[in-house]
Amino acid sequence: MKNSITDVPGIEVGHAHDGDALTGCTVILTRKGAVAGVDQRGGAPGTRETDLLSPVNLISKIHGLLLSGGSAFGLDAASGVMRYLDEQGIGFDTGAAKVPIVPAAVLFDLAFGSAEIRPDAEMGYQAAQAATADDTQVGNIGAGMGATVGKILGMGGAMKAGLGTASINIGGGIIVGALVAVNAFGDVIHPQTGAILAGARPTQVGPVKVGGDGEFANTLEVMKTLPGRTIMKAVTRANTVIGAVATNANLTQAEATRIAMMAQDGLARTIRPAHTMLDGDTIFALSTGSKKADISTIGAFAAEALANAILRGVESAQSLGGLPGLGDEG
Repeated sequence: MKNSITDVPGIEVGHAHDGDALTGCTVILTRKGAVAGVDQRGGAPGTRETDLLSPVNLISKIHGLLLSGGSAFGLDAASGVMRYLDEQGIGFDTGAAKVPIVPAAVLFDLAFGSAEIRPDAEMGYQAAQAATADDTQVGNIGAGMGATVGKILGMGGAMKAGLGTASINIGGGIIVGALVAVNAFGDVIHPQTGAILAGARPTQVGPVKVGGDGEFANTLEVMKTLPGRTIMKAVTRANTVIGAVATNANLTQAEATRIAMMAQDGLARTIRPAHTMLDGDTIFALSTGSKKADISTIGAFAAEALANAILRGVESAQSLGGLPGLGDEG
């Protein structure tokens, strides 16, 4: 076990990014296909090919999944993933051609690095080329390159976050893994203690210092104040946590959708507030195996794996672009 989503058989992960523009993308490949579901929460999503994941629609398996920075521009990177899979002869067989099925979700990082340079088809192709079943990278990599948290007081008071991954062996040969790019409006908290690990820092807003004199401003507390209520009227939708959970248990598409829904609980345990109108939080669920398992158990541990991945995504992120990161301490 590598404590990575790649512990799940059939899952490969690759990354590509621009270290100057502070953006990038991460690709999950499932070359033999994976049953997939999705759960989207929050008011500002950016997605592609998520409608086909509904249990009432024809296609139940995907061949790749893109997590990307660049806001809606970053959806273009999925074309590069499709091109790579097409070259490998991988896709849904239509009779006329094999069409790779590659859903995607994006996060907003345009206000952190360069707004003019975003993940494109070439970057998506590079990430797909780099995909391996041995990947364990975390922090400032791929879709995590431009990830930040705690932005209620503006980017100047935010902190660097990144890409996280985790896995859990739940017995009986069943593995549940998670991969997530942590780019939340809110603070990241310890799920057991409620203590803020990374988030908004006290910041001078005009003539007023907002957030007190401690290490963290506490986004929920700021939202209750007069300056906070004023800020909320103007704050940008520059956020979104995107990720996936995966298992080698055998799931139907309806069951995968339920797993994605339950996995969102891991996000809510570790990010405060979560699923706001300023986030477009989107979690996919993938099934690559044939092992039988209880769906409720898989979903419960998917939430645990996602929470662990979120914590790793923050704890491994090093300072970048003028924002502090917890990864410097390690």
